[in-house]
Order: sequence, then structure tokens, then C-alpha cells
Amino acid sequence: MPTCIIIEDQPPAQRILQKYIRDFGQIDLMATFPDALSALEFLKQDKVDVIFLDIHLPKISGIEFLKILPYSPKIILTTAFADYALQGYELDVSDYLLKPFSFERFMKAVSKVLYQTEDILPQSATNSSQATPSSKILFVKTGKEYQKIETSTIQFVKSNGDYTQIFTTTGKHLVSQPLKYWIDKLAPQFFCQIHKSYLINVLHITKVVSNQVYIGDELLPIGRTYREGFVNDYLEK
Repeated sequence: MPTCIIIEDQPPAQRILQKYIRDFGQIDLMATFPDALSALEFLKQDKVDVIFLDIHLPKISGIEFLKILPYSPKIILTTAFADYALQGYELDVSDYLLKPFSFERFMKAVSKVLYQTEDILPQSATNSSQATPSSKILFVKTGKEYQKIETSTIQFVKSNGDYTQIFTTTGKHLVSQPLKYWIDKLAPQFFCQIHKSYLINVLHITKVVSNQVYIGDELLPIGRTYREGFVNDYLEK
């Protein structure tokens, strides 16, 4: 079973997380810490898969803790400050929980982490950090050829009339299918339409600023029609 720890200095917040973890029943709580330095000592000996991390902590903040972590478990931020929602993408965290949060919201955050990694392996497992279970192979026709694409490498898809351009980590491909084809084809857990012309892979988001999304070095607009769904599903959750 995947393992986790809680780093939270407020006892009521600790108790809520502990109860939610027990009720969820699919992740094993190893320990709870009131500050990040105590947790760091624990993590020098024992590795976990997920950390529930408060931002405002005594001694050092959650942000500073992230900078000195000896390895990279999945991080779910817990904070009372909505300003950290967008910053979470810059901090390379998996999700954030805005206090006070419901059990349903907690389940969504943890399920997202578990789904993205399928069965989370211990950090010591060989190549566990390289697993891409969300990926599958597609063959797309470009001209007279069929190109193989792993869906995990797709950063975004751009509409170009009756055609679309698929932008991947290794290049781009012009294909004859319209954008709706890819909306129906690609897994909605990872692909979100943010504009009438753009479908993005949320795993490739580097940050979100106002009405724009950064995918690598590309800056894409968030359309007014799509903003609420994007925010509800991937930011405010």
C-alpha cells in the first residue's frame, strides 16, 4: 500500500487529515509531524510516497522544506491561503487542498496522485520515477506516413481549421483530424480543453498566470468559456 506522512503544526488540521486517511483506506499513514525539520529527520531513514504538507510551519516553511527534500515524493499542499494555488504548479506539487476542505475534495486529490502513478511503488524501486502509466501508443497519419506517438509526450493539441497540430516533447505533427477528435480520444484525466483552439496535457503545465497557461516555453490562452471548468477541475478542486 502507498505510504504517506503529514507535516502540519495545527492539531485540528492534523486530526482531520488523519481521519480522512483512515476513512479513505487506500494509503498508509506512517507518521505526523508538527514541523518540517522533524519530518526531514524521519525521511533520512524512511521514504514515503506522498507528503501532506502545510505551507506555514514553524522553524522552516513548507516551501523551504521542498527545496531541501533529499528525494521527490508526491506532494499535496494543505494551506488556508488561496494565493498558493497557482504557485503550486511552479513548486512541482501534485495537488493542493485549500482549508477547510471536504472528504470528497481530499479523495479527489489522493485519487489523482494514485491514478497518475497507478500502483505507487516504493521510492527505492528501480526506475519508479520513470513510470508513465498514463501513456499509451498512438499512430497518427502525417502525409503518407504513420508516426508513433506516446500520449504522455503530448504537450498540447492546437486546432488549425479541419486539421490539428500535435505538439510533443520531441516535435510537432500536422494531422487531418479536428480538435474534437482528440478531445474524445485522449484521457480526460490528463487532457483539458482551455480554449476553442487548444487541448492541453495538464501534466506538462509549468505554471498558470491569470488567463494564461505555460506549457514548457509556450504561453497559451485560457478562453472565457473554458476557464471555470479548468479552474474547478485542476486549480481549485
